[in-house]
Amino acid sequence: MELQGVMNLQLMMFIEIGIGWYLRKKNLITEEGKKVLTDLIIDVILPCNIIKSFMIELNREILMKGLQILVISTILQMFCTLISAVCYNRVEKEKKNVLQYATVCSNAGFLGNPVAEGLYGSMGLLYASIYLIPQRIVMWSAGVSYFTESPSKKEVVKKVLGHPCIIAVDIGLILMAFQIALPEFITKSLASISSSTTPITMFLIGSIMAGADLKTMVTKTTSAFSVIRLVLIPLAVFGACLLFRVDALVAGVSVILAAMPAGSTTAILAAKYHRDEEFASKCVVLTTLLSMIAIPVWSVVLMAVM
Repeated sequence: MELQGVMNLQLMMFIEIGIGWYLRKKNLITEEGKKVLTDLIIDVILPCNIIKSFMIELNREILMKGLQILVISTILQMFCTLISAVCYNRVEKEKKNVLQYATVCSNAGFLGNPVAEGLYGSMGLLYASIYLIPQRIVMWSAGVSYFTESPSKKEVVKKVLGHPCIIAVDIGLILMAFQIALPEFITKSLASISSSTTPITMFLIGSIMAGADLKTMVTKTTSAFSVIRLVLIPLAVFGACLLFRVDALVAGVSVILAAMPAGSTTAILAAKYHRDEEFASKCVVLTTLLSMIAIPVWSVVLMAVM
């Protein structure tokens, strides 16, 4: 990972986000179109991207690093749950629900894979896919419970096991464990679809940004949340990785994914359950904008220290 590569990646993403913003402003991406893009990314593009990331030669080093990053991600989800429980008690309930969910569920599911692949290549994508397993589980359990009554265990299991990205991880693990070689036309199809991950994801994020009122976006609450989401959480991961001397690649992927902005599903769920949708959108947009600065900064820190 080189500084020039990080800056090129960020500039490329910024241009693609700008295109998404322009398409939404011109109504070429409608509100219905945003929902279609969301479903397309979750149900098709990311699963193909994930399966492709597991199609590598398995060895002991990959297994050990995969286990490391899974442990780090699991502990991080516990840490984020603790933060969400103690940091927002003075905030009104509807905004508190939004902040709790956005703290536990980052946008790593959308933004994390293309960033990890851009910075660390195919191995970064593989470890990012593993890293996201605990978050996807929390998203459909504790995450949803911030907006509703706690879902039943049966419902949680059903949502988690049936999530397209979790199914893709299962398929990928089987392919990697048994070193199954797929027919060439399938691998090429997976590679072709996977190549659209970054632009389509950035178009969606840009279209979400287009609907936010930038004049009222920066407040004391949204600013404090941005510091927690983009500075405090990745700083905790960074410190733990240094303390326990975690492998540089594992630490890099873990810190970068921990520095992701608030999940775009925050605004979607806030609207669905009649919470403060406008406030949720502002949190998503502000942290996404600031992440364009935070991610390069964390990348430089990782290069200097790891």
